Amino acid sequence: MVDYLQRAKFFRTKKRLGQNFLINPDVIADIIDYAGITKDDIVLEIGPGVGFVTEQLVKHAKKVIAVELDEEAIKELEKLECDNLQIIHNDILKTDISELTDENVKVVANIPYYITSPIIAHLLGEIDDLNNKNRNKIVDIILMVQEEVARRIVATEKSSSKQYGLLTILSQFWADCEIIRLVGRKSFYPAPKVNSALVSLKVRKEPLLKLENYTFFRKVVKGAFSQRRKTLKNCLISSGFDKQKVTDAISKLGLDENIRGEKLSIEQFGELAKVLY
Repeated sequence: MVDYLQRAKFFRTKKRLGQNFLINPDVIADIIDYAGITKDDIVLEIGPGVGFVTEQLVKHAKKVIAVELDEEAIKELEKLECDNLQIIHNDILKTDISELTDENVKVVANIPYYITSPIIAHLLGEIDDLNNKNRNKIVDIILMVQEEVARRIVATEKSSSKQYGLLTILSQFWADCEIIRLVGRKSFYPAPKVNSALVSLKVRKEPLLKLENYTFFRKVVKGAFSQRRKTLKNCLISSGFDKQKVTDAISKLGLDENIRGEKLSIEQFGELAKVLY
């Protein structure tokens, strides 16, 4: 049995990089299973840390490309000495995934929680980024995130209003999202203060909605969530949309004039944007 905890303790983790190493062998095995990694697959691993997941990935994949920012972690990764492991010392947000390989990739990532949204936007592209070169390379993504963030990624307009928002719409616009399993704090070293979850994002070839103007839709959605405690109408007006047009659009769609943005489905946002446009 691999004793990940003892090995993790040898390494000085850095709080500023949000380092929490996954040390639960069952969860590591689940990542390999759920990602369905075979000898035909190129895997992009984001934030491999000292390589506990990496050393399992290289056994199953054709090639693993590991992008890591921490120099000391890279020294640990280099000890793996695998022919099918390529280590890249870089910040994932500054890495052009489309240039790493000619083939499609599966992404596996145990990422620092404070940059979850920027990483998802970097992998999938924004709502109005119809031909994102990173997304075009990615088949699916297995992400380890804070449980609360996982709930936001898979939320619907029927979820609690705290969960449904911009991250929900960004994720679901370009991927089918589901929570694979919950992961307790004790599965990590050092143990974070919150529980985590593994999320699967299966990348779509086409966006969720067919729209006339994707940039306008993005603007509407952004406006709708700009102030959490306000009604949809007031949020849109204070985001610069014409008061009369907003009032007319809400009534044309048969919505309550005091409805909040988080009560609209993604499809209803599409309708709203169409009417406003």
